[in-house]
Amino acid sequence: MNILEHYENDEIISIARNLILIRAVEEVIVSNYGKPGEEQHMRCPVHLSIGQEAAAVGACTHLTRNDRIFTTHRCHAHYLAKGGDVRRMVLELHGKLGGCLDGRGGSMHLMDDSVGVVASIPIVSSSIPLAVGSALADKLDGNQNVSYAFFGDASIEEGVFHESANFAAVQQLPVIFVCENNLYSVYTHLSERQPNRDFARIGEAHGLKTVRLDGKNVFEIAAVFKNIVENARTHNEPSLVVMDTYRWREHCGVNFDDHLGYRDSREVEQWMKHDPVKIASQIVIDAGVLDQGELDAITMRVHAEVATYFEEAIKAPLPSPELAKLYMYA
Repeated sequence: MNILEHYENDEIISIARNLILIRAVEEVIVSNYGKPGEEQHMRCPVHLSIGQEAAAVGACTHLTRNDRIFTTHRCHAHYLAKGGDVRRMVLELHGKLGGCLDGRGGSMHLMDDSVGVVASIPIVSSSIPLAVGSALADKLDGNQNVSYAFFGDASIEEGVFHESANFAAVQQLPVIFVCENNLYSVYTHLSERQPNRDFARIGEAHGLKTVRLDGKNVFEIAAVFKNIVENARTHNEPSLVVMDTYRWREHCGVNFDDHLGYRDSREVEQWMKHDPVKIASQIVIDAGVLDQGELDAITMRVHAEVATYFEEAIKAPLPSPELAKLYMYA
């Protein structure tokens, strides 16, 4: 089967461009994040999505602006894949006026209700019950919206996941639990935290339709999610999707960290050989949608655009102290 047969060329190019955009933003963060002794313009911790871009883009391809996502500390890719504004994200990373939260949230709290990015929460698993509550509201309203809970493999070990999955299955809610399994909870490998099992089957035990995917091929991911989203939208069918992926950089920060010894550098190198951006680019080229020169031109334009946003953010004004008091109290 031709993996691209259900897509128009402009859709294929848009998916590829989204991957390129997310990678470009993260790489410019790496370049601009202050080193020791340098002035630091981004003063918030950052959790990069390099290596995990395909999971975010593929999952969000068939969502509408009215659909809602609830995500984690590693939220850059989700925010951008859902249609978040790049310029506003960059301003937010710099704590500046005009950011998606006017500088109050930083990297781990990207939010933009206008595109359905409702919450990014660094506390493990905390976004999961919010997505379930959102789906319950949508079912009661009968508006056929879909809610996503993005989370990592460590969240499967939290009680709130099981409570939420059970409730979603019992109530038949239009919610999709999206697990990005990058093998590590900070520095602890999955094998040290869970028994030798396919933990995706935990979803089946809760009564969820469950799928496990290779998290590197964005077009395969998007094709599977098309049906999952449609079933949630029209039949209120909750699902768990586990995508096997990998973060290239350290858990928090912009550096590589295999020297710490919790993972082997050969493991990192092996995953980096299967770059989701390069995989998507090759699929696009092989299908004759774009040639290498056209893809290179898109990449150059995207990088130039992103670099401009970072330059503007450094010069942008800080929010006034009075603005910090907004939304402080309910």
